[in-house]
Amino acid sequence: MNVNVYLENEAKLPKYQHEGDAGADVCSIMDDFILYSNERVMVHTGIYMDIPEGYECQCRPRSGLAINYGITVLNSPGTIDSKYKGECNVILINHSDMPFEIKKGMRIGQFVFNKYESVNFIKLNTKEEIGNSDRGSGGFGHSGTN
Repeated sequence: MNVNVYLENEAKLPKYQHEGDAGADVCSIMDDFILYSNERVMVHTGIYMDIPEGYECQCRPRSGLAINYGITVLNSPGTIDSKYKGECNVILINHSDMPFEIKKGMRIGQFVFNKYESVNFIKLNTKEEIGNSDRGSGGFGHSGTN
């Protein structure tokens, strides 16, 4: 699949670091700044994409930033729909108790593309019309902790 990309200013193309990677790293085009503890910011990438219909792009955290510095994508995964034609920015948050410097050109997130299908939602008259299963209505923590 090809994705047409327009780059603004000094933006870089998203880049896969290794063959077979699912996520392509994206970089900040903003001047260096400090992301303080518990602060969130929309980081500009300068990337505009023409995503084919039937696909979405998810913006996900970089694991190294998350484990080493507590920096993650706030709305993870952020969804970029095929009809969206604006700049594809990354919302970062600092979950650590230390300030963190985001440098211009730094890899701040990764884009992962997925094929999806839209569904038709059909309103039922009763909850019983949903049917039953072995799991039933058991939710969070229902299957145990081991």
